[in-house]
Amino acid sequence: MSYYLLGERIQPCNAEDLHDGMDSKYVAVLTTPEWKEARDSFDMGIELEPDAGNIHNTKAEVNYDSLTGTFLIPDRHDLKEKDSRFAFALDEKGIVFIDDSGKAEEMINVIRRTKRWREPSLERFLYDFLEQIVDNDLALMESYETELDRIEDEILSSEGHGDLARVNEIRSDVRELLVHYEQIIDMTQELEENENGFFSEENLRYIHLFMNLMARRHDSAVSLREHTMQVRDLYNSQLDVRQNRTMTLLTVITTIFMPLTLIAGWYGMNFVFMPELTWKWGYPVVIAVSVAIVIFCLILFRKKKWL
Repeated sequence: MSYYLLGERIQPCNAEDLHDGMDSKYVAVLTTPEWKEARDSFDMGIELEPDAGNIHNTKAEVNYDSLTGTFLIPDRHDLKEKDSRFAFALDEKGIVFIDDSGKAEEMINVIRRTKRWREPSLERFLYDFLEQIVDNDLALMESYETELDRIEDEILSSEGHGDLARVNEIRSDVRELLVHYEQIIDMTQELEENENGFFSEENLRYIHLFMNLMARRHDSAVSLREHTMQVRDLYNSQLDVRQNRTMTLLTVITTIFMPLTLIAGWYGMNFVFMPELTWKWGYPVVIAVSVAIVIFCLILFRKKKWL
């Protein structure tokens, strides 16, 4: 278990320091067994017990005199498979994370190393903590945009091939991000409501700032999802164009050989009284006529821009 007081920096402390009447807000990280043993010492009016072992989404729920919830944070390197799960309980004095994965402790240590507050508060800590969840998502979405631009260029190239499987993977990842963002937005709205009055009106601006940040991230993800759909539509349209070109070529070839087939069929009847059959110039003339027909068709089709 780990205990911290929120000052200019996050300072480690003992469990006794959390309950000695000091005005400083606190942060605690406990495992599930530790929470079950120490929960009564935090004196939170909890009706909905946070369960770190049964987490399916990110959410917050209001209790009589506390706010409880869970975090499900997908791993940005593998959005479909890996994630971190932990629960929390919060009141006006501080926040307790019930975490068996070590993710919450890791995020708190990042804040300890990188943040220094002029006006420390629980609201400011929550902003920095929540911001870490989506901090690198903009770079992730920019990398997806770069990949989609490259695939677009490949589709529009003369070869006309693109990695549609990768486009589908990106679209699936973005869908996972959108679900995650919507859950975080719902949870932030619960914090913003401040039903139990845990947050001061002045410091609620941090919750508003994070809500605005999440709205921008959500809009970026929606735009990226639309980009994947545009790339898929472009691939299908280019595929149709290539198929149309193939059909046009086959149609031109068929059209060229239709009169030649007629000539071959006509003189293949071998009637006795066909004078051309015994004419010594019959064979060269048929060849010349056939060549002339092919040249005429090619010139005509080129003029009509069918070739």
